[in-house]
Amino acid sequence: MKTIFEKQGIEYRQEGDYKIPNVVLSDQKEYHIGVWSNRHRQYLKHHHRIKYYNLLTSENLYTYLSEIEEQGENMFQHIVKTLARQENVTEKMKAESPMEWVQKMNNIQHIATEIVLNEYIFC
Repeated sequence: MKTIFEKQGIEYRQEGDYKIPNVVLSDQKEYHIGVWSNRHRQYLKHHHRIKYYNLLTSENLYTYLSEIEEQGENMFQHIVKTLARQENVTEKMKAESPMEWVQKMNNIQHIATEIVLNEYIFC
């Protein structure tokens, strides 16, 4: 007697005493997964498991994470440029006072990172 799955056309292979379905993933292109998307993936995995596993099983996870990476990086770059302009952090300052320039840029990058994480990645 055929099971419901066999009636639907799912094929099985015998592994010892078990029948295991022959599952094949569709071809997917490679996506760039960086720091923003990895942080968002970990956040989903620990705090929104249903959404994470739905994306994973529908084979849309890496497409989604690639979009998150692109948007997070764009937001980060925009915030850094805006804050640097507001703080008057210029190439002239970099040449005249490199230590002050490094301090200000580090501060700006930390602020931008926190904004992106709180407003976009951990939501």
